[in-house]
Amino acid sequence: MTTTTRAIVVPRGVQPPSPSPMSARPRGRRQDHPLWFLLPALAVLVIFFFVPTIFNFVYAFTDWSSFKSGIGFVGFDNFVSLFTSGTLVNALRVTLVYAVLVAVFQNVFGLALALLLEKDTRLNRAARVAFFVPVIMSALAVGYIFQALLKPEGALNEILGFVTGTDVSIAWLGDTTWTIVVVALVHSWKWMGLSMLIYLAGLKTIGADVLEAGRLDGASWWQTLRDIRMPLLAPAITFNVATALLGSMNGFDIVQATTEGGPGGATELLNIFIFRTFGQGLFAQATTMSLVLFLMVTILAFPVIRFLRKREDVL
Repeated sequence: MTTTTRAIVVPRGVQPPSPSPMSARPRGRRQDHPLWFLLPALAVLVIFFFVPTIFNFVYAFTDWSSFKSGIGFVGFDNFVSLFTSGTLVNALRVTLVYAVLVAVFQNVFGLALALLLEKDTRLNRAARVAFFVPVIMSALAVGYIFQALLKPEGALNEILGFVTGTDVSIAWLGDTTWTIVVVALVHSWKWMGLSMLIYLAGLKTIGADVLEAGRLDGASWWQTLRDIRMPLLAPAITFNVATALLGSMNGFDIVQATTEGGPGGATELLNIFIFRTFGQGLFAQATTMSLVLFLMVTILAFPVIRFLRKREDVL
């Protein structure tokens, strides 16, 4: 058996057809997206993020302050003095408690709102918008509004007094034990609309046939939520818990506007302590605290996120 190869003869004066751009195989890297387009964004990232971060690590080991003209290397003296004084340890404890409270409140409220407003009705759509409005509001504005509402002579006590018929003068922001819970509720109120939106998106991805199969098997609403919906909402839970933890560990504006770290340091987050220390001219100590905050976020928050991601794979 032989194979005959026929040559295509092109008449004289006729140009052979050129290969189409789609059929032509590109050689090397595509030239329509040159890498130098990334240079402006990379320059901004390096100048305003990487360089300050590097200097943050450097100045934490110096005696930089407004009381000295020079900057000298002091090693770990800043860390030793801050930890032995006890003030930094208290700020770390308050920050951790605040972050846990915000993560719990924000996700519980967000999930409850998502389940309550899951049906796509006109009333539910209006309610979703109303609950999302605080997310786009200024955090300082939210803090000052609640600071006015929660005063002993504020609107909340006036409303309670009108309902109960008695004179109510509760110092909502004056208790050293419960004030941090109140401020965490304010923080959660501001951001629960975002959690609601993420949970709504997760609920919309669950197929109706899956839920119907559970109902046909005799599962109640609670069993369907616990055994079907919650496992399928694992990616949404991971995102909401991560954003709540990272956002609350770096919290400043709401607490500063409501209590300024009081009463008696009960709500003095690490960022408020850093702000106060930097305002006193102790720049090296403030930089050391910011480095400690970075390490705390790295050590505590990211393992939690990793645990939740592994939970997604199991589910």
